[in-house]
Amino acid sequence: MLSCLEYMYHDLGLVKEFNMNPITLKRWLLAIQENYRDNPFHNFRHCFCVSQMMYGMIHLCGLQDRLTMTDMCILMTAAVCHDLDHPGYNNTYQINARTELAVRYNDISPLENHHCAVAFQILSMPECNIFANIEPESFKQIRQAIITLILATDMAKHGEILDSFKQKVDNFDCTNEEHVKSLKMVLIKCCDISNEVRPTEVAEPWVDCLLEEYFMQSDREKSEGLPVAPFMDRDKVTKPTAQIGFIKFVLIPMFETVMKLFPQIEEIMVQPLRDSRDHYEELKQIDDAMSEAQKKKTESMYLGGKKK
Repeated sequence: MLSCLEYMYHDLGLVKEFNMNPITLKRWLLAIQENYRDNPFHNFRHCFCVSQMMYGMIHLCGLQDRLTMTDMCILMTAAVCHDLDHPGYNNTYQINARTELAVRYNDISPLENHHCAVAFQILSMPECNIFANIEPESFKQIRQAIITLILATDMAKHGEILDSFKQKVDNFDCTNEEHVKSLKMVLIKCCDISNEVRPTEVAEPWVDCLLEEYFMQSDREKSEGLPVAPFMDRDKVTKPTAQIGFIKFVLIPMFETVMKLFPQIEEIMVQPLRDSRDHYEELKQIDDAMSEAQKKKTESMYLGGKKK
């Protein structure tokens, strides 16, 4: 994964454009890897998947022809850093449990603020500073943009970010800074939650990882007497129910909006989402039929027992 990430930075021309020391790039990536925790889901492999999806979208959508090298650098670096030092418990938990992070960030996107802070702590070490050779003014601009993108990955802001992009997409202008900023926010959001775009054999194990992390959180919330979200409760959630609503109401609408600007993603990214939705709806029908049969069996046993 480290070698592949390194390759992406070279292949996109970022190493050359920003005069990065190739050894510093290696050290930076190692430091990034060390600062992801061994969570079931929010780990270095998730970081890699999100970054690789970003790299894929840059090529598929021909973003090199539409955006600047600085934009490419911002997109890739934000993707690499977007979940740094994630503790495995979401913002709702942080806020309800009044954790150190929630107190530090005044309940405002505690995790995403923390991911940004860790990212720039790593870059502040000279041996890991891939931006050592650029002008301070350029660094300031890149830093601000990376922060904007990482903060955009807070799902609490999903509706607002997508609506803002929808208003621009029909008259999209690559020379308009606000338009480009809005596109970049939607791109990192797409990549962050893009597992279901991948083949089923890749995507499905990730659902298990996510549910494992959710269940760890809800178990902890129950034991600490904190509110529990139904979508995290092991007594209420199945794989199909977890995925269907998310794919239908979050993933497909967002990717279809991006598709207006980049029709080439339909076959490669949007169709797999539709197939995935159908796959989980079939699974749910099987689940429902089985639990119905089980219910009838239990009822008949109960009634049979009564007759005796």
